Amino acid sequence: MSIRIADTVREIPRSGIRDFFEVVQTMGDVISLGIGEPDFATPWHIREAAIYSLEKGRTGYTSNLGLPRLRRTISDYVYDHFHVRYEPLSEVLVSIGVSEAIDIALRALLNPGDEVLYHEPCYVSYAPSITLAGGVARAIPTYAEDNFILKAEAIEKAITPKTRVLMLNFPTNPTGAAMPPEELEEIAAVCIKHDIVVLTDEIYSELTYDGKQHFSIAAVPGMKERTVLLHGVSKAYAMTGWRIGFVCAPVELIEAMMKIHQYSILCASIMGQEAAVEALERGEQSMVSMRREYELRRNYIVRGFNDLGLECFRPRGAFYVFPKISTMGLSSREFSLRLLREKKVAVVPGSAFGPSGEGHVRCSYATALDQIKIAIERIGEFCEELRVSEAAA
Repeated sequence: MSIRIADTVREIPRSGIRDFFEVVQTMGDVISLGIGEPDFATPWHIREAAIYSLEKGRTGYTSNLGLPRLRRTISDYVYDHFHVRYEPLSEVLVSIGVSEAIDIALRALLNPGDEVLYHEPCYVSYAPSITLAGGVARAIPTYAEDNFILKAEAIEKAITPKTRVLMLNFPTNPTGAAMPPEELEEIAAVCIKHDIVVLTDEIYSELTYDGKQHFSIAAVPGMKERTVLLHGVSKAYAMTGWRIGFVCAPVELIEAMMKIHQYSILCASIMGQEAAVEALERGEQSMVSMRREYELRRNYIVRGFNDLGLECFRPRGAFYVFPKISTMGLSSREFSLRLLREKKVAVVPGSAFGPSGEGHVRCSYATALDQIKIAIERIGEFCEELRVSEAAA
């Protein structure tokens, strides 16, 4: 018997990251700059909050929207960090990470054929999530020459009568680019003019460097009512495996998203939600300490790639660099596969993040500095061998 798979699912490609790391899994002694998660364990006081929750027997369901206490904490946290006030019991929903939040937001917003604009290179799930929700994904390329920021003029040129949503992710995975407030204000003006809803994935917002403060488009006057702010504790608080994200949005959209959430997920785990309360209320010091370490690593790895002759944009946020490798005469996938096999260093081909990412590789610096130093040495040896080989050809 042959089981018929839905056309939409069958036509979606597998994740370029996961396919690549299937190869990594078959090898030993690999230094991985490929994984997008902190190498720190969740701070102990946060783990303790989950342990106490278990000890008290708090093991059941919560409200579909999430624990009221967590939603109040999220409301206060978002106000303190993004300067936008959301009503905790009607404008906040706790999700299974930002990934689920993106899925249910798109499904709540889109009718078949509605267009969604997003900037590229971008996280691998955006275009498939749009397709699965019945929408049409339309990428807007960004470029290293512009520090990978998204221009309002480019958005306006891409808008059609079917454009319904704009997706943003700053600081960005995979480039680490962050948007200046004045650029976001220009984008906001375009969205208001054309009546477009903004989905803004701000999961890396706390990991903003050089003493800069993150700025959310939701804080621009006139934007709160047309913005879906997506966030969570995974990256800044080293809590990827807890799968706690959240959404702040207008009441009617939260109600629509909650319907999908309650029929598919019910609720996030109560232990994770208890831990998230602790992270958001008392985790600031731990988060700042980890951010300081990431910034040191960023400075080292950017300098390392540029010293090797691989032009590397200096990211303002997240924990990725996106060096240009096109000068080495290989595609990003060929470069990554050969680097892995010949030097046992894992990076992610830029093509995994859309056609605009070709010519680059993504390297995560959420790994220990001593490992990064060895990886840079090995990449240097690899590039030198490629240059010698090319010169002899």
